[in-house]
Amino acid sequence: MSSRIAVEAVIFDMDGVLVDSEVYWHRSREEFARDRGKVWTDADQRLAMGRNTVEWARVMQEHLALTESLDAIMAEMKRRVMAHYDEHLPVRPGAIEAVKLAAANYRCALASGSPTEIIVHVMELSGLDKIFEAIVFGDDYPNGKPAPDIYLAAMQRLGVTPNVSLGIEDSSNGIRALKAAGMIAIAAPSPGFPLAPDVLALCDAHIESLEGFTLDLIARAAEHRNANYPG
Repeated sequence: MSSRIAVEAVIFDMDGVLVDSEVYWHRSREEFARDRGKVWTDADQRLAMGRNTVEWARVMQEHLALTESLDAIMAEMKRRVMAHYDEHLPVRPGAIEAVKLAAANYRCALASGSPTEIIVHVMELSGLDKIFEAIVFGDDYPNGKPAPDIYLAAMQRLGVTPNVSLGIEDSSNGIRALKAAGMIAIAAPSPGFPLAPDVLALCDAHIESLEGFTLDLIARAAEHRNANYPG
């Protein structure tokens, strides 16, 4: 007989999950490329999504055939995105409430591959820095998503194991990182960047908005994991 999974921890991604920032990153990269007489495509954006700072800068360097250093690319992109955030923080509907609900019932952390300065800025602007028990910065780990390192670090910080930990992601790289970490996975794709069917097939639940994030959803995702990976 399989053993039931009782969720103990919920770990959120930030960009595309809590804040609808992928449009800012996409717009900033398009502007960056246009200023150099180049074109940044949707396909390029999908390759960059979910990765840590050095890795997405390398994607830009390679796909735009840039001679600029990774440090120069990262610095300019951070400036561009921060300027958009200062104009308007695009918190996704239901995001603040979802984190509060998770934190009231489970151990709760953030694991983001965004640049550290941007994570800190968003957390302070949104007030979520006062709610999360732990925040893990992707810049502190050499291997970004889809590698599981950042999620393994978050679980270690919370003192929980993968089989009782649930993660919420919007990108294919993020979903693959959750599954590589052995976690229960909920897909909450960013508007305008739907996930491919093969990626959704990896997930234990799928919601279009964090307004659909409930304790029942967590239970159903755990049941799905329990049915497909009996212990």
